[in-house]
Amino acid sequence: METSAEGEQLMLEGLPQPKRRTRTAPDGVTPAEHLPVARVCVDLVPAHLDRVFEYLVPAALAEAAVPGTRVKVRFGAQDVNGYVLERVAEADHDGTLQPVRKVVSTEPVLTPEVARLARAVADRWAGTLNDVLRLAIPARHARVEAEAPAAADDVVTPSPSATAWAPYRGGAAFLQHVTAGGAPRAVWSALPGAEGDRWPDAIAQAVAACVLGGRGALVVVPDARDIDRVLAALESAGVPRWTPGTTGGAVRLAADDGPAGRYRSFLAALRGRATVVVGTRASAFAPVTDLGLAVVWDDGDPLHAEPRAPYPHVREVLALRSELERCALLVAAHGRSVEAQALVESGWAREVAADRPTTRARTARVLALTSVELAREGPAAAARLPAPAWRTLRDRLADGPVLVQVPRAGYVPAVACGRCRAAARCGVCHGPLGLTTADGVPTCGWCGRLATDWRCTECGAGALRSVRVGSERTAEELGRAFPGVPIRVSGARAAGGVLASVPDAPAVVVATPGAEPVAPGGYAAALLLDAAVSTAGAGLRTGEEALRRWLTAAALVRAGGAVVLVGDAEERATQALVRWDPAGYASRELAERVELALPPAVRIASVTGPRDAVDTLVSRLDLADAEILGPVPVDSAEHDALEPAVRALVRVPRTAGAALARALSASLAVRSARREGGTVRVQLDPEELG
Repeated sequence: METSAEGEQLMLEGLPQPKRRTRTAPDGVTPAEHLPVARVCVDLVPAHLDRVFEYLVPAALAEAAVPGTRVKVRFGAQDVNGYVLERVAEADHDGTLQPVRKVVSTEPVLTPEVARLARAVADRWAGTLNDVLRLAIPARHARVEAEAPAAADDVVTPSPSATAWAPYRGGAAFLQHVTAGGAPRAVWSALPGAEGDRWPDAIAQAVAACVLGGRGALVVVPDARDIDRVLAALESAGVPRWTPGTTGGAVRLAADDGPAGRYRSFLAALRGRATVVVGTRASAFAPVTDLGLAVVWDDGDPLHAEPRAPYPHVREVLALRSELERCALLVAAHGRSVEAQALVESGWAREVAADRPTTRARTARVLALTSVELAREGPAAAARLPAPAWRTLRDRLADGPVLVQVPRAGYVPAVACGRCRAAARCGVCHGPLGLTTADGVPTCGWCGRLATDWRCTECGAGALRSVRVGSERTAEELGRAFPGVPIRVSGARAAGGVLASVPDAPAVVVATPGAEPVAPGGYAAALLLDAAVSTAGAGLRTGEEALRRWLTAAALVRAGGAVVLVGDAEERATQALVRWDPAGYASRELAERVELALPPAVRIASVTGPRDAVDTLVSRLDLADAEILGPVPVDSAEHDALEPAVRALVRVPRTAGAALARALSASLAVRSARREGGTVRVQLDPEELG
């Protein structure tokens, strides 16, 4: 045995000596006495730098550089931003550590729960932690941060109620479980209802039950109009808007509120002043204290899919959060996404839905005017507004407003040659031509150029005919058909923008999908025009998305009203609307996708970019169960690339999804370290496959 000096650990001869870990400070820097090493997430873009770096905490910053704070650190030759993830006593790195240069703010904006969630999201979608934190934490607003918090004297106490959940099997039990501190997971199919029984009221009652149990709640909705509806319902349920001096209210968290307003709401939740957060996509990461319930409304809405890397979806983020934080989860919509149905059929979540008699009593009567039903109309059956639809609109106007949903915005968004009917294309970029007014010049939808001297490349004719009619042209035609009746147009491109609500007085309301305003007493009827356009296309979600849009509009019609679907749409989606059976449609879609090995039965990664870059990245994936599809050419305009782009799909079984994400992350890290050329976009579980 080796002898040693007094105070040293004895070691057997021949064994390797332990590696001595040293931590030296730069000259002139005194390290903190307690936990002098900070592990920092540094704000760096390259994928191969997606790891934690260690820095020395100077004694002068020992009290300020707590976990969660923003700091400045030295990386290479520049100062970069970062977040302190934790403080430890010993470093894993041997040698000299660079000191933390500056504590940008003493506010710990990154909580341990959000940090853990962000890491899980990055791992699931083959992204980096920095990418996720950019989505999760709003930019700092120093003036708002410096505002002195008012003393919280008043405590908000909600009014317990479950009346809106009474018609649903399992609804009352879900609320009881949430109030008791449990973590149930449910998929809810919401029905139309009168004031007090609509989806915002039911969500508000679920949130009130959670707050009554002493925990916080988070509600994520597609847009700002939905935020306002939920906040109004929360007010009625005894959970008012948070104001300085109160504890337990609800805050609105959305980018539309501007940097100051968004950061103020973020801090209110972070500091535990507001116990309820209602917001849009990025609020899925909101730092709610003691989160007890997470809700996503209308999870099939495309607005819930993040368009920035690593492209997470709100539904999946909240599902991860439900598991990590042991909180209840409610996935709610009028329709039913295939992914939500998969959660039900796997047993991970329970279904909350009404029985058939209740569904028939609460919903409007739906009539599908297909070519078969219109055969007796003769040549008039080809009209965009056939006689039965026109009569429904005329008769129901006496009872209140009538909604007309049009799938296309604008005036005439697509035109074709008047002689041979070939699609009219721009002579410069080959984009589609359309009209903005009745006597306007054709304009390219891609580059915006005016086609003043357009001629058909097929037959040489210069006349044009409409192919797709937009909401503006529809409103113009209905105004001529119903003189004296107010015509209101709601849409992002409409003169008045998106309307939040309309009076209960007789009027024709023309809206594009997602822009339908609410009538307080419900619409007397709804006309869903151009149904064939809604289900045209080869996308995987085309039928599902069409049904979701139709149900969203139909849910605004009062019980006893009428819904008329005009056009030869896809048969299964049409029948699901007539029966008001979104769960049945989603179940059949899921069964087919399982058989055909399509998402969500499998996990798919889309790799898009220049061919050489895509081939190189995919070739490094070492996955036994992977199936490579492609690469095939894609539209370069969609990829924002100057060179021709291709797309390859990597498909693996659902159980191999985590391995696929790890393999993609490793390949991206190699690509980043080698500085391989070209721009490549990697997207796991893309929302659209067409």
